Amino acid sequence: MPLHPVLLEKLNEALLRTQVKPFTPRDARLPPVLGKVHSVIGMRRAGKTTFLRQLQEDRRRTVAPERALYLSFDDDRLAGIGLDQLDSMLEEFYRAAPELRGRETVSWFLDEIQLVPGWDRFVRRILDTERVEVVVSGSSARLLSREIHTSLRGRGMATVIRPFSFREFLRHRGEEPERAPRRWTAPERSLVERRFREYLREGGFPEAQGLPAVTRIELLQSYVDVVLFRDVVERYQISQVEALRWLVRQCLRNPAGSFSVHRLHLDLKAQGLGVAKDAVHAMLGHLTDAFLLSAVPLATESERKRNSNPRKIYPADPGLISAFDASGRSNLGHLLESAVMNELERRGAEIGYWKDEDGFEVDFRARFPAGGEELLQVCSDPSDPATCERELRALALASHSHPRARCRLLVLERGAMPRPEPQGLQVQPVYEWLLDEPEDA
Repeated sequence: MPLHPVLLEKLNEALLRTQVKPFTPRDARLPPVLGKVHSVIGMRRAGKTTFLRQLQEDRRRTVAPERALYLSFDDDRLAGIGLDQLDSMLEEFYRAAPELRGRETVSWFLDEIQLVPGWDRFVRRILDTERVEVVVSGSSARLLSREIHTSLRGRGMATVIRPFSFREFLRHRGEEPERAPRRWTAPERSLVERRFREYLREGGFPEAQGLPAVTRIELLQSYVDVVLFRDVVERYQISQVEALRWLVRQCLRNPAGSFSVHRLHLDLKAQGLGVAKDAVHAMLGHLTDAFLLSAVPLATESERKRNSNPRKIYPADPGLISAFDASGRSNLGHLLESAVMNELERRGAEIGYWKDEDGFEVDFRARFPAGGEELLQVCSDPSDPATCERELRALALASHSHPRARCRLLVLERGAMPRPEPQGLQVQPVYEWLLDEPEDA
């Protein structure tokens, strides 16, 4: 079958070493596993397409341009194309570069590929029959991580792209530190502290960088609306839209707070929004699947305790908190906790919170892929003796339950660090910890 003229045009463009618009390099990396389809997933507008372009440019530094091809299927002129067009595209490519077939590996970066029905069968087949590397990306509405594993029958490996980390936020401005924090000059530290407060307020979505406050808030709110309607309402045929909107507003306006489905169910009922408890549970699951929210369970080995205790909800980016804060006075401690939580997810940690029967609580117990374990307490200002004593007491109690864990107290900035520094405890500004190279991740 002849190749669709628009797809032919895109293929011909892909074969050229075209000038890619400048972008901020991301720190994410594909897992070094051969013979897998790499799926790039994450919340909408977090930078998945740009990451595919970054991967293409990285490959083209060491191979000929025709061995690293980027194609986007997000084009209304390609609506309705069938699986046979992907076969025609492959054959057309090898007619243009027959010397590569069977001899050299060709990297295909396929954006919004899920718009072509049956794409997964095509990808599985060429992995078995051609020398290729395949990286796919698309909206989380149709390309969720669990579906990748199902459709690719165990051949998929997911890489999550999140909004900018603090390091990437600084890199985007050309201000990424070149030295370790202990070697910063006073002006360098002051600049980082200023930028960190901006990061907590503005967040890390690439398109939101440098926008006026009103425009940024409108943009971030529009992102959430698209997630709600495209990734949840349309996808799962949700009829109780007002209840879903209320649920999202509650979660984004009360970050780092513990919640239970039972309590949310009662609150919805009090608002005149009668929703079954199972539906509330399902809605929260859909929102986490779409990467808008993360739910942190109690840190325990008992699945029964984990399921019966409240979870803590965090947004995908601290900027979303300010965008939905009706009071205009976002809680600084919640902003800090959200920044720490998102960084722990970037580092691949298994995350829980610790709490004892007397109500003492530690914000995070993190276990890293390499085996390290940390207890992290986030406190914006431990200058109040009673607050500081309670935070340190909770860490001390948690350390008895987790004797191998490193204990950290993370504060807003150096001026907030308790003096003298408690023994056996590392005290650090959050921005320093965010800029650290993770030892155990």
